[in-house]
Amino acid sequence: MNSAVLTLEEVILRFGCEKRNGRRVVFTNGCFDLLHPGHIRSLELAREMGDVLIVGLNSDASVCRLKGEGRPVISERERAEILAALESVDAVVIFDDLTPREVIARLLPDVLVKGGDWPGDRIVGREEVEAAGGRVVSVPVVPGYSTSAILQKIREGARASRAES
Repeated sequence: MNSAVLTLEEVILRFGCEKRNGRRVVFTNGCFDLLHPGHIRSLELAREMGDVLIVGLNSDASVCRLKGEGRPVISERERAEILAALESVDAVVIFDDLTPREVIARLLPDVLVKGGDWPGDRIVGREEVEAAGGRVVSVPVVPGYSTSAILQKIREGARASRAES
């Protein structure tokens, strides 16, 4: 199946039947501002936990509210297109809220996956997924990769090159 950028309603219509047919729907989310190997490995791990992987993507407005001025670096449409092109991703849904609670509550995935940097009791959607009989999985963060660290390196490099000229 080709990945697609879909609305929440389209995701529910397309993948609700997957659940009814006994296939496991997995959901994860994030900003994915500068895609790096840590993101790729986490998405591949999430995909291994089920038959379908749906990625919730923070909109530009929510990334700005979460990460501050100057973020995101890449627009939501471009971030969504990049994610949708990954073999491990079946669908991408963009959401405007600070958290994906509404998406999770309406989709009710079989498996909710979040990075290990989130304490288990703070994983948004945990209650809804577990109440519906699903499970919540925390995957280890891949050390050495961080969008903020990459941006810091870029900024420092830009300052260093200006100072040398």
